Amino acid sequence: MSQPPEHLDPEFEKVVRASFARQGLMASIGAWLLEVAPGRALIELPYSMKVSQQHAAFHGAVIGAIADSAAGYAALSLMPPESEVVTVEYKINFLKPAIGAVLVAEGEVVRAGRTLTIAKASVSCREAGAETGAVVALLQATMMRVSG
Repeated sequence: MSQPPEHLDPEFEKVVRASFARQGLMASIGAWLLEVAPGRALIELPYSMKVSQQHAAFHGAVIGAIADSAAGYAALSLMPPESEVVTVEYKINFLKPAIGAVLVAEGEVVRAGRTLTIAKASVSCREAGAETGAVVALLQATMMRVSG
């Protein structure tokens, strides 16, 4: 993104963090909202048996959940005050098994509109203490602004 829109809520980070804190799913799986910036959100999920599938990799459903949330919160960060965001649709590509200690979903706005925002998320899987990891999934989503 080149620059944030003029209507950017000066309290966007507080709004995004409060919304994330209300998500029961993110709390249930142990996900954390690490960073929020205009048009960007970063979510981390440590590995545990409750987020695994039968082959000891992260389950695709939790990969999709944190990718969707990262894209959605990236979109919400650019919306005017008193806004909420809902996912209209998304497509996810799983590139390889997510075997590692931590999943990181990085959401980013591609195009912000008044009602619809296009966002993407890249999900990587890394070992504990590593700075980076292999990209395991890519998501593209359409988010819709709704009045809070």
